[in-house]
Amino acid sequence: MAMATKDIEKDVVTFRIPAQKRTELDRIAGESLRDRSFVLNEAVDAYLDAKHWQIAHIEKGLKDAKDGRFASAPDIERAYRGQ
Repeated sequence: MAMATKDIEKDVVTFRIPAQKRTELDRIAGESLRDRSFVLNEAVDAYLDAKHWQIAHIEKGLKDAKDGRFASAPDIERAYRGQ
């Protein structure tokens, strides 16, 4: 028995991009047998995930700083040198 999928409310968003980017989106969509909307939704999902990750880590860093937790100078030096 197939599971019913919940309809997701969708909005139309219009924005301008250079023609070269639209051509590239269409190429990627065609190669993956998807439409442009699918590719754009994947891109927006990746962007939102990255921003949420970034905000969470900034907030954690601010909390650590507020609580007095800082990296020592030797720790920073090791990180900078990749050790």
